[in-house]
Amino acid sequence: MSVPDRPITVPDGSISIPDGDFGLTGSLSRVLADIADERIAQDVMWGIDEHPDGTGPHRSADADRAKREVADSASRGTLTWRHILLEEVLEAFAEDDPDALRAELVQVAAVATKWIQALDRRRSHHPADGLPE
Repeated sequence: MSVPDRPITVPDGSISIPDGDFGLTGSLSRVLADIADERIAQDVMWGIDEHPDGTGPHRSADADRAKREVADSASRGTLTWRHILLEEVLEAFAEDDPDALRAELVQVAAVATKWIQALDRRRSHHPADGLPE
């Protein structure tokens, strides 16, 4: 799987990230290939699924709580991947507009992918036990 080299705009300007990993271990291409393999396995096991979204504004309070928890944890220096991913998931759960829901789910997938990359980097530093220093 090839990821095109395209500029990514960040607050301090525009940079080019060919593989979404700044050249670190935890290759985006590898993670996306693993995700694609899992999706194929899901379709083999379950077929093509069609379910209602089960989302909507009635879930906004949960999303707001998660946002506060992220901000509080970040200010205390205790922010974790769980905080970040949960916030994104709960923001998705609060959407009922298909375009906004899709955008939120892309963010969920991106955060989950980045977390997997972080796990892979940790494992590369400690191949025997996968633990960080």
